[in-house]
Parts: sequence; C-alpha cells; structure tokens
Amino acid sequence: MTVILVRHGRSVANTSGVLAGRTPGVSLDDKGREQAAALPDRLGVCLGEITAVARSPLDRCAQTMAPLMAAFDADPDRDVPEIVVDALAEVDYGSWTNRPIKELLSEPLWKTVQQHPSAAIFPDGEGLADVQSRAVAAIRELDRVHGGPDGSGVWLACSHGDVIKSVIADAMGMHLDSFQRIVVEPASISVIRYSPTRPYVHTVNSTAVLSVPPRHREKPAEGNGSSDPGPDAGEDAVIGGATGVDGHDHGRKAAATPLARG
Repeated sequence: MTVILVRHGRSVANTSGVLAGRTPGVSLDDKGREQAAALPDRLGVCLGEITAVARSPLDRCAQTMAPLMAAFDADPDRDVPEIVVDALAEVDYGSWTNRPIKELLSEPLWKTVQQHPSAAIFPDGEGLADVQSRAVAAIRELDRVHGGPDGSGVWLACSHGDVIKSVIADAMGMHLDSFQRIVVEPASISVIRYSPTRPYVHTVNSTAVLSVPPRHREKPAEGNGSSDPGPDAGEDAVIGGATGVDGHDHGRKAAATPLARG
C-alpha cells in the first residue's frame, strides 16, 4: 500500500511569514496556484494509479487538490473519491496562530519546538506528539481502507508541513525529537509504502515528476528453474541498498521514485 503525501502549495501566509495554523480562508498565492495546476503532470504515471484522495479540511489543501480532482472528474472511467479528514488538519497552534514567525523566535517555547518537539505543547493549542499520533493513525487507517485487497493500491493525502514531517518520521523509525531534520516544502511530494512488516520511505520533499516501477515480485514461470523465496522475501530490505534495476530487489522497487530531484 503506497501513499503519496503532498504538502499544499505556497500560501499567502507562507509569503507573509505568518503562522496561519487553522485560520480559515488562508488561500494559495499565485505561485501556489501554479504549483497546484502542475501537480497532475508531476504525478506522471502515478496519476493513473491513484484510487483515492484524502485531504485536510483547510482551504489551502482544497485549492491544491482542485486541479487534480478536476483531472480525475474529466475521465469518465475514473471514480476517485476526495475525502476530507480532520486528522490531517494543520497543527492547532493555539495563541501562536496568526503571529509573525519573527516574533515567535523570542518565545521560550521556540527552542523546545526546535530541539525537543515531543515536549512542545502550544499555548491553548495541541502538542506535537498529539499531532503525530492523530496523523499517523489517520494515514494508517486510510491506507488499510484504500490500499487495495492485495496491498497494491496507491492513494494520495494532502496535508501540512509539520503533519507530513511527523508521518515521515514515524515511517523512518525516527523519534519525534528528530523530525525537524526533515524538510517538506510547499507542493512537495513524499512517498511511503506500508508493508505488513515495516514502512518504506521512497521519496521525501520532491518537486520533480514521479514514476511507478513494478511493486510486486512475479512468480517464476513453471519449469524455469527458479524458486519462489517465499511470501516474506518481497518485504525484506535489500542488503547493500537498492540495485536500481527494475525487478531485481526481491521483485520490488520503490513504489514511486522521482525521476529527478527538484
């Protein structure tokens, strides 16, 4: 089961240096609208594989997904649902909401957010540990529902920077206190494949085009002298790293890999 994580395009709050949080009516700026319009093309062959779209209820995520959903709606053979998921909403920054970032730098909590985020609880808001808990739970449940009966499904989730970073950190087995090392830019794409044994992080913070190589090990033809290594081999990590050859890494490469980094 593969999830394509998309951060919303650049917003007016991003360009003004304000912590928008859950403020309603925060829209994409001109650059953000360009990024949203380019998203269907950036998804490349992934576009034809996506079975569902989940997104934050905030306007900037709805606007980012609008061109993608229009592309799906234009295809009479596609029925891709758009699901609004509260658990994918932006962090509730409480009384920090709508304050300039440069003003927040002098707050004592700022250092905690940067160096010990698992202990950070925003005044009158939520803690980053709670953000990770609700976001990861939502992604895993959505993946269970939309991953397909054989686990080959590809679906997309549009959310916010800190939310996506917390999901990636969980998939990497990183403590939340290290999640500030992850960069997730506006309109960037990250890709995680969940397996029965562990998540695999294939792409982080890409602004390029994605492609989908084969995901499942094919059984050898009868009588060709090959043996099936068993049902778990396709979930094992490749010793020494991926080979770069389709089908050679236990028959499975990255579910979505950028053709170029951007």
